[in-house]
Amino acid sequence: MAKTRTVFVCQQCGAQQSRWMGKCPECGAWDSLVEQIVTPARGTGGQRAATVGQNQPIRLRDVPLTDFQRLPVYAEEFARVLGGGLVPGSVVLIGGDPGVGKSTLLGQVAAHFAASVGPALYVSAEESAQQIRLRAERLGLTADDLFLLAETSLDLIIEHIRHLRPRLVIVDSIQTVYLPELTSAAGSVSQVREGALRLMQLAKETAIPIVLVGHVTKEGAIAGPRVLEHIVDVVLYLEGDRFHQFRLLRGVKNRFGSTNEVGVFEMTGDGLREVRNPSQVFLAERNTQSPGSTVTVTLEGTRPLLVEVQALTSHTGNAQPRRTTNGFDLNRLLMLTAVLSKRVGLPLFNQDLYVNIVGGLRIGEPAADLAVALAIASSYRNQRIDPDLVCLGEIGLSGELRSVSQLERRLSEAAKLGFRRAIVPAHSTPDRADGLTITPVRSLSEAVELLTRKGIASSSSPAIEQG
Repeated sequence: MAKTRTVFVCQQCGAQQSRWMGKCPECGAWDSLVEQIVTPARGTGGQRAATVGQNQPIRLRDVPLTDFQRLPVYAEEFARVLGGGLVPGSVVLIGGDPGVGKSTLLGQVAAHFAASVGPALYVSAEESAQQIRLRAERLGLTADDLFLLAETSLDLIIEHIRHLRPRLVIVDSIQTVYLPELTSAAGSVSQVREGALRLMQLAKETAIPIVLVGHVTKEGAIAGPRVLEHIVDVVLYLEGDRFHQFRLLRGVKNRFGSTNEVGVFEMTGDGLREVRNPSQVFLAERNTQSPGSTVTVTLEGTRPLLVEVQALTSHTGNAQPRRTTNGFDLNRLLMLTAVLSKRVGLPLFNQDLYVNIVGGLRIGEPAADLAVALAIASSYRNQRIDPDLVCLGEIGLSGELRSVSQLERRLSEAAKLGFRRAIVPAHSTPDRADGLTITPVRSLSEAVELLTRKGIASSSSPAIEQG
């Protein structure tokens, strides 16, 4: 019998220590070491030789190519992120904040798959079958070949999968199922890692695609060991604010396609519905008569999206004015505020600044710098910007405008929605593009000066300087 030993495994990074410590020496997490019993595997030399003999090296050009057909899934937006559909035998991991709509989306995916392709098994370790049935009734999901299983033991789950042989399996969630032979609790590093390995081996053996739901930490990363994301084939994140109706499905890893695609969904009373023209939806309620509003084109993967940037300046008597953002990086706003004060001469030291990205989106790329800066200047001067204008450009510390990637695609998307003018960096733009009147600028101060010119700013709103 193999001799067992005790190790202490960090629940955050998976590092093993020979004794318990209050702080993990690898990742620095406090009180994260959990005791586990390890039984080393034993094998003879003959067994190792037999194992080696099963597989032999083969030339790359001699590897047979087998054509596989992707399996269709619910919504073109979901299929876009996957690369065209589900690959047989693949393992997909979907993470997201609590309440963002992971179970709702996968319930719709399972029902659509069962109705159009074949039997689907939805395994829930968090809800009962009755609770899932109630949600399905509310969403109007009906499929004869959709099976439900409320179980937490992974051994029993695998046994049911082998017996039922469905075309699709969804496990909700990987942190709540457990293997009885492991002494650690469900959700621990060893349970999550071993459970994902068992399901991956099952998927490759039976060619059944398996979708796993993963919890996320307060930092937004998928909970459990980092090796979990290395085991699976596809890692997706469902992002969005629970108080807004829009959700973004973003791919961060895909062995069968690009990770540059993003799917946009809208949360409704009937579940998640795909948004095929998100730019038009995000600008539907835009108030073109109010100062402090600009439009920029951001890239979510390879898809250009037009979003509205709102800014509000308010005079304050506090020694430390407020800087608040929603959907935009706060440190980026502080940098833009300093550039506006130093290079443009706007006295923002006594102004509270509020920046909002409409629709609950989060913009991380610097191409939105010019739109944010012009929105702040527009609000400070109480001067409305032309509603047919889009702003693109990255701002440097010296106030210069730097070029942005895929400018032609951004301008083309703006032209499709009826925009007629664009302010872009002077280094990389033609005179006209897709019917747009291009205004090249070299610096932020030059762009702010355009606010006072007829045709860029609206002449119907007088420019009022604030003291």
